[in-house]
Amino acid sequence: MGFVTPDFGTLFWMTIIFGILLVILKKFAWKPILTALKERETSIANALSSADKAREEVKDLKADHEKIIAQAKKEKDLIIKEARDLKDKLLAEAKTQASGEGQKIVAAARQQIQAEKQAAISEMRKQIADLSVLIAEKVIQKELKDKASQENLVEDLLKDLKLQ
Repeated sequence: MGFVTPDFGTLFWMTIIFGILLVILKKFAWKPILTALKERETSIANALSSADKAREEVKDLKADHEKIIAQAKKEKDLIIKEARDLKDKLLAEAKTQASGEGQKIVAAARQQIQAEKQAAISEMRKQIADLSVLIAEKVIQKELKDKASQENLVEDLLKDLKLQ
């Protein structure tokens, strides 16, 4: 039972050794340990504050990023709108130009048709006049064989000339 209940001398020496150990630890170990703990505490605090700053910077960057994206979308919409307006304008100009050229072509065709019509009419008149002269020649040659017929024809022609 000697091992279970310590002796008074053993307790005394254990207390003295423990006290000496405490003095040695206080003199050599406590200050470096406390200094290391303090440094660790400040480094953790600095790391936490850096993390908070980084989190704030990320929020700011995210907000800036969202603003830039919104601005880019607005610019994209504006460019698309301008492109559509330009397309509509170009189409309208092309339609107007095509319509104008179509009208010019139609007018030129009408003028050409009119000129060809006039040429055809004058050609027909010329042919009719030639045929009329030819027929008149033949008729006059047959009818004017005698002198009385010639005098009657001349009188009729003079009457027609005076009336007109």
